[in-house]
Amino acid sequence: MPYRSIYRPGLFSGQTIIVTGGGSGIGRCTAHELASLGAHVALVGRDPAKLRAVLEEIAAEECCASAHECDIRDDAAVIAVVEAVLAAHGRIDGLVNNAGGQYYGPMKDFSTKGFDAVVRTNLTGGFIFMREVYARWMERHGGAIVNMIAAVGNGLPGYAHSGAARSGMLNLTETAAVEWAPSGVRVNAVAPGLIASSGFDNYSDEGAAAIRARILGIPLQRYGDVAEISAAITYLLSPAAAYVTGTCLRVDGGATNAPAGYRIAPHDRSKPYEGFHLPSLPAMLEK
Repeated sequence: MPYRSIYRPGLFSGQTIIVTGGGSGIGRCTAHELASLGAHVALVGRDPAKLRAVLEEIAAEECCASAHECDIRDDAAVIAVVEAVLAAHGRIDGLVNNAGGQYYGPMKDFSTKGFDAVVRTNLTGGFIFMREVYARWMERHGGAIVNMIAAVGNGLPGYAHSGAARSGMLNLTETAAVEWAPSGVRVNAVAPGLIASSGFDNYSDEGAAAIRARILGIPLQRYGDVAEISAAITYLLSPAAAYVTGTCLRVDGGATNAPAGYRIAPHDRSKPYEGFHLPSLPAMLEK
């Protein structure tokens, strides 16, 4: 069974799109959807085994992708990937800045080294990829960039380092949208809420408990599906979003809108869009 995208076949035919963090979770799903719509997807990540697995999945669907091992925090490594993609395919039409990561804990316990590591992963690395893709291709040819952030409008207790970085990425998105518009480059962001992906399994037991508790404050009373984030990313990359730049599409089940202390009646009326044909339920939700 192929990817069940809501978008028309061939939407990205002839295009090359980079997806960082493409070896798992949202990145893996997004890579599958974009490839199913005709794009050559350049998968970027630090784990070659994960990248190879996704590459084989996409090849089995008779779609096109390539794998590029890279630490997005390393200028030279990012430049090498961008140059390799251009050498092989001659263009970069889109960038999905999806790679990121964090850990759960109270801000008072974060070491400076730990804080810096999360900021470099969730902000600096994304900036480096944006800068190099723009300088080496998009400044002259245009393109679309989608940055992954998080729903941080009311702070992000338990993830202060990530909240700070994601807020910075939102501002970076808004700034780049203005500065790069004369080059025909659109820059937007997607802010996922609690999405049932493999990323859940990276948290400690304390972090997992916090995630389970937060579902009580989500108006739609469920976790999001990775395909629901991929669909948002795909829209922002597509011609349908030609007049959309400098904005953030929040996909969080309405969690940001729920006032603290407001009691949300339990329900099961919200049904997920499950377009990904190879989903993997995080172990945390199987317990």
